[in-house]
Amino acid sequence: MIAIKIILGLIGLGVVVIIHELGHFLAARLVGIDVEAFSIGWGNPLFKKKIGAVEYRLGMFPIGGYCKMRGENEFQEAYENKLKEMPRIKGTFLGTHPLKRIVVCFAGPLFNLLFAVLVLSCIWGAGFEITTLDNRIVLLSDTEGGMRYPADEAGLVSGDRIVAIDGRPIANYHDILEAVATNPEKTLSMRVERNGGTVDLSIRPILDKSTAAGKIGVYAWTEPLVYSVAEGSPAWIAGVRAGDRILRVNGEELPYTAKFNGILKSQPPVLSLTLERSGREIETDLVVSYSAAGDAELGISYEAIRYHTPSLNPLQALAAGTMETWKTFTLSVRSLALLFRGIDLTQAVSGPVRITYMVGEVAAEGFGQSFGMGLSTMANFLALISIALCIMNLLPLPVLDGGMILLFIVELIKRGPLHPRMISAFQTVGGALIFGLMIFAVFGDILFLVRR
Repeated sequence: MIAIKIILGLIGLGVVVIIHELGHFLAARLVGIDVEAFSIGWGNPLFKKKIGAVEYRLGMFPIGGYCKMRGENEFQEAYENKLKEMPRIKGTFLGTHPLKRIVVCFAGPLFNLLFAVLVLSCIWGAGFEITTLDNRIVLLSDTEGGMRYPADEAGLVSGDRIVAIDGRPIANYHDILEAVATNPEKTLSMRVERNGGTVDLSIRPILDKSTAAGKIGVYAWTEPLVYSVAEGSPAWIAGVRAGDRILRVNGEELPYTAKFNGILKSQPPVLSLTLERSGREIETDLVVSYSAAGDAELGISYEAIRYHTPSLNPLQALAAGTMETWKTFTLSVRSLALLFRGIDLTQAVSGPVRITYMVGEVAAEGFGQSFGMGLSTMANFLALISIALCIMNLLPLPVLDGGMILLFIVELIKRGPLHPRMISAFQTVGGALIFGLMIFAVFGDILFLVRR
């Protein structure tokens, strides 16, 4: 199963990177820069064919690819030969006007953004299924005890139904998470239904430093009615079946499933369950297994809310896909600022290993339900990764597209070529910085996989 996830992840991540490189390739051809090679995948070419002046390659390792433009590293040669300025050779990358170079650098991130618009438009056009939970909530403090959260301070109580946040209607738990996660440390108005009436409250989500998202300290209220049981799981072996209602756990009443969290916190090896089945009570013992991260693996799932969005016509789908892309783009840009506010970077920042695993995991779970669901969930996640790649590459850091654009803007302001030594130093420092960030991200990825 892990191998399938890795393969799906590599394919998905490779597609996003190839789209990025395709943007550079087409822009370079458009502005008159010679492209020496365009490769799908890295490593020694398994296949290559020259068409015109471009050699098209299929690399040994199917992880992204590259677009090799003529004269990309002329600055290094000029620096080594102690030249005071770059040679202007027609058709080379650095010999072309700075504005054209800016277009080429910007085209990669732009294609990632356009790819996200296209993918999300197709998803909206076909319609998609959303799986979520009810908008009725349970306080974390009622299930785990001890710490108080913003929900407690605001006056929320278990059993409340959140119907609006900042004037925006709330239909389900997914809406609650989205409204809260995107507004850490911002005071929000909230309307809840309680005992047949409505109550208006103010709440200020805290910043969860492990996820860089807002948090108020609530779970979804889910009835302890078993929807399905994984065959061969601890629950299956204990005799739990779909349709059972769990009445008590270790003698404690179970009004909602979130109460399991407090019971499992001490990692009990065995749970004594009282089930209701066809109007009669059944007693059974469930031997619990725990993951390396300490999470209980019972094999039980509970009924969720599932609804399918309507199919849209092409224009409506394009509008919805564009709005969704812009919303994700702006949210991601805002989230970057949170990285400098004490966030646990080993958990909040994902490197290539973790991203590959996550892409594969999302795809595998989707395909496990149906082929259509697999395509939809994987495409949606790839759109998110594509937007993230766009933003990352636009950062004004050396080696990245944003750093190159910054150099070329300086060249435009200076109205003359930059000294090769300056470009070399900029790229060297940038390369060391990016390498350090990659090492840090991979270290975080290893910790993530160990916890899994």
